[in-house]
Amino acid sequence: MTKEYRLEHDLLGERKVSNNCYYGVQTLRAKENFAMTGIPISSTPSMIIALAYVKKAAALTNLELGLLNTKTAKAISEACDQLIDGQHHDQFVVDVFQGGAGTSTNMNANEVIANLALEILGEEKGDYRHCHPNNDVNCSQSTNDVYPTAFRIALHLELKKLLDSMRVLQQSFAQKGTEFADVLKMGRTQLQDAVPMTLGQEFAAYATTTGADINQVVEAQKLIHEINLGATAIGTGLNSPPDYTKKVTECLRTLTGIPLKSSADLVAATWDTGDYIQVSGTLKRFAIKLSKICNDLRLLSSGPRAGFNEINLPKMQPGSSIMPGKVNPVIPEVVNQIAYQVAGADLTIAMASENGQLQLNVMEPVIAYNLFQSILLLNRACLTLSEKCIVGITANREHCQELVSRSIGIVTALNPCIGYENASAVAKEALENGRSVYELILEKHLLSKEKLDEILSAENMMHPHFIRA
Repeated sequence: MTKEYRLEHDLLGERKVSNNCYYGVQTLRAKENFAMTGIPISSTPSMIIALAYVKKAAALTNLELGLLNTKTAKAISEACDQLIDGQHHDQFVVDVFQGGAGTSTNMNANEVIANLALEILGEEKGDYRHCHPNNDVNCSQSTNDVYPTAFRIALHLELKKLLDSMRVLQQSFAQKGTEFADVLKMGRTQLQDAVPMTLGQEFAAYATTTGADINQVVEAQKLIHEINLGATAIGTGLNSPPDYTKKVTECLRTLTGIPLKSSADLVAATWDTGDYIQVSGTLKRFAIKLSKICNDLRLLSSGPRAGFNEINLPKMQPGSSIMPGKVNPVIPEVVNQIAYQVAGADLTIAMASENGQLQLNVMEPVIAYNLFQSILLLNRACLTLSEKCIVGITANREHCQELVSRSIGIVTALNPCIGYENASAVAKEALENGRSVYELILEKHLLSKEKLDEILSAENMMHPHFIRA
């Protein structure tokens, strides 16, 4: 009959561990100690996969160097493959907020992999004589090189997903730029009429700035390819053989397909969190710019009768429990809120990075959580904004044209033809009498209708060329 519990021991004594669990006593203690958010480390599957890659590379390297026998190394490798395939992630139960610089995360991985390996070997869970979490799975390693290395691999994988989503959003903006290329409208500065432009130019600019942020994320992603695996506790490589660092890095690069390289200074790499600050700053930059675009969308669609009303956002849901017919710009609004969250996470990451002491930064778990959350939220924001908002936007073409015709701002485009003094006089009269600049120019015979239409054409607004009367 299968036993319900097994006894495991650690430095602090014995504990009962459910035989349904692949994790062991140290994970159990961490689960009890860090009941903070209710969010387990398995909430980011890429981190579990990354840990498995690190442990597999270590096992294969230790086999090559004679530190593990073939049977044990093979069982560890097969156990890691199960995690890489997405199995048993529910066994990673430690809270994302944890003390110990990620030791609990590393031990969660060590214990799960050890017990999976024991199962593969035909042994009972917890019978660590045949495969030990520390002696075998963690051989030649420390939390202080395993955790940062796995973190960087997981960041690479998550940033890759974000880049795909950013490109979807960029393409949506670009398509609207093409669709609205002939829609003449007023540009605005300080929320006041400026000079004419096209709605297509406005959306094309959104595509361009998103492309710039894509490039920034690509560059930030390159920073995290430098790892400290082999550094062990503080960067000196204690308890790892001389060739281990080079060989395990090569093995990990082959397994992951990521261009990983070993840091030139493992002591510095073990405590330096500057790359995370850079990645976070890049995410914040994109979030703030994305929020600005959403502010624009809310303004441009405001109304429908008493606002700008230049574009129509897709109607997603009723907007009020009291006002019939009201529809709100809910998708831009939720993206705004995501941007604020990302900005707040950036501050947390900065504070956690600054608070490292001497040879280790123990705050890396909160850095990891906030970076993963920011990437996840921005990933969802890009796809949601694209699919539920941008692709469905339509233009109120006639209304845009009417606003241009009525705007005082169009006199700026007429300066070269009628002179600054005439333009100022027309602008003043239009403001005082509520008449359109277009009408006054024709009435005063300052320009012919043909010439005026040429100057104010969408083509000339998109590609201005100097025109004189």
